[in-house]
Amino acid sequence: MAQKVTLFWFRRDLRLEDNAGLLKALKSEAPVVPIFIFDPTILSKLEDTKDARVSFLHERLQALKNQLQDLGSDLLVFYDEPLQCMKELMSRFEVTGLYFNRDYEPYARKRDKMVYDYFESLNVPCIGAKDHVLFEKNEVVKADGTPYLVYSPYAKAWKKLCTANHFKAHPTIDYIHSFFKSQEFTELISLQEMGFEPTNIAIPSAAISKEIINNYDSTRNFPALKKGTTRLGIHLRFGTISIRELARLGERTNETFLNELIWRDFFQMALYYFPDSRSKAIKPKYDLIPWSNNEEHFAAWCKGKTGYPIVDAGMRELNATGFMHNRVRMIVASFLTKHLLIDWRWGEAYFASKLLDFDLASNIGGWQWASGSGLDAAPYFRVFNPTSQLEKFDKDLTYVNRWVPELQTKLYPKPIVEHKWARERCLATYKEALSNV
Repeated sequence: MAQKVTLFWFRRDLRLEDNAGLLKALKSEAPVVPIFIFDPTILSKLEDTKDARVSFLHERLQALKNQLQDLGSDLLVFYDEPLQCMKELMSRFEVTGLYFNRDYEPYARKRDKMVYDYFESLNVPCIGAKDHVLFEKNEVVKADGTPYLVYSPYAKAWKKLCTANHFKAHPTIDYIHSFFKSQEFTELISLQEMGFEPTNIAIPSAAISKEIINNYDSTRNFPALKKGTTRLGIHLRFGTISIRELARLGERTNETFLNELIWRDFFQMALYYFPDSRSKAIKPKYDLIPWSNNEEHFAAWCKGKTGYPIVDAGMRELNATGFMHNRVRMIVASFLTKHLLIDWRWGEAYFASKLLDFDLASNIGGWQWASGSGLDAAPYFRVFNPTSQLEKFDKDLTYVNRWVPELQTKLYPKPIVEHKWARERCLATYKEALSNV
């Protein structure tokens, strides 16, 4: 006779500590079998066989597996379509319920709906929880129930609704005795079996620096500083740290840091309400802009050979490390969309392929902000001057020299477009396109 168990499906929450959905599962009546699914639908879209994010995920799953095995349990890891995995588990166990933390990306919502419908057809509870964000989807909305389209009133409403309970950790460790006891341990599927290889790209530490958070408002805009930002994006993306822990620190010590976490919630909310925003402008009229989409210019931008030092430094850092400072992200995104008049979707896709901390909601949100087409977007007539941005945020060229060593030599290219001309072209193009609506 099959044993009664509860399933907990790890996704973007790869930790045992302070895990909302896991706590719900552990408090259920049946012992908890933890699972993770490498989804071929997602992995097949990755072109680089040495994708550092897959390597990081694999390493973290091994660590999680070791933790669970130390408790006498195990993490069951699959490489298959999620619905097929669930059917296999239903044949192995008498499943009393499936628990997971909600994911708000369009594919995830479609996938989860299929799984939910399957469990519902069997009269087995399928229960989601909020863990990846502090406020999800429709929790912070206007009085009429519609979403905020501007960050400032959203943030004001967010802070008004927020209480100490939203920052409170979930005491999963108090219930670790509720994990299913495995008779034998399984081996983790290898990267090679899934068509991937290890990477040499270093992953930023998950250690949370109170010093960085304390000084965040004064250091966050300077890319040369090695301790100016936390670089925790990849850990938030995969849930190897808790958003609530960071929020508690921000709330106590630095409002600017807390505001960045609110921006994250804001973009997650936007993706929920605008699920087609990866391919369509949130402000539809911006899809009328006739992008030049010069492929040579795009290639120069990708390689960091535009002739604008801070743009080139940022792109080279991205290509080499999978990281780019947030201030620099805004500059390079503005340069691509405004100076080069290249479709923001091209830039969004390139960032998606390279960023260690790639998060669909934040990536779309940032790119649509830069192009003028998104929520709380910079007005189309705001065109970052990459030269003045360099003078303001890297005046000693410390950051630029780190990535563009040939800057003062004949090897460094001349600017591919002249700033004043490019700005005027951008303004004229945007104005004409938007005036035709």
